[in-house]
Amino acid sequence: MADDGIAGSTAVVTGASRGFGGAIGAALVGAGARVVGVARDGARLAEQRARYGDRFTPVAADAADAVVAGKVIDDYRPWIVVLNAGANPLARPLHQHTWETFSRTWEVDVRQAFHWTREALLAPLEPGSAVIAVSSGAALRGSPLSGGYAGAKATVRFIASYAAEEAAREDLGIRFIALLPQLTAATDLGRDGVAAYARRAGVDVATFARRSGFTLTPDQVAQSVLDLVRDPSFDQVSYVVTPAGLAPVN
Repeated sequence: MADDGIAGSTAVVTGASRGFGGAIGAALVGAGARVVGVARDGARLAEQRARYGDRFTPVAADAADAVVAGKVIDDYRPWIVVLNAGANPLARPLHQHTWETFSRTWEVDVRQAFHWTREALLAPLEPGSAVIAVSSGAALRGSPLSGGYAGAKATVRFIASYAAEEAAREDLGIRFIALLPQLTAATDLGRDGVAAYARRAGVDVATFARRSGFTLTPDQVAQSVLDLVRDPSFDQVSYVVTPAGLAPVN
């Protein structure tokens, strides 16, 4: 493995078929990693395999499945794990949700973060490895038009924090980090959210995005993952990522 911690390593990315996950997988391949991409959309994963060749291994499966998490960790022994899989929340105010729609992100986002984090600790991964859980800026500010999304992402952040504490207690040398991107219209999930908040504000999407500064791109999120892996001086558990870069969350 090269000194930057990426070239020659094996990385697992969940939710790798599109959005942040697709960009993160591409960036890791570009940096010299062998990427195992996990997602339910086998067709999109096959396209990535065709694009990247044997540098990309597709695993068409539900990332929230505990068996999938354990098997992939055991089979590939990754140096880098990026937990990006998540459900697209229904963009409605609280009283227009059912419990099933409200809790959907808990059943996907939180469940996959829990299973993969647990497996990383149980394996355990090699000292110096990194597990990066993609949370959201909504974990800090709330998100009244997305049901349980903000609470789910806050719990993803807590899971990373709890895992970091356990890794330190056991002297495992595994870095657990929560990454909190701000809302952006550059992904399917973000586009739906921005559109809903624009309607609520009575303006068009472009106006709302411009006023709010929601200009973060998937490539910027991917670069933040590379920066976190390469530079161990990023020694906090949580970081917000904006177009300006990474900032620790205390």
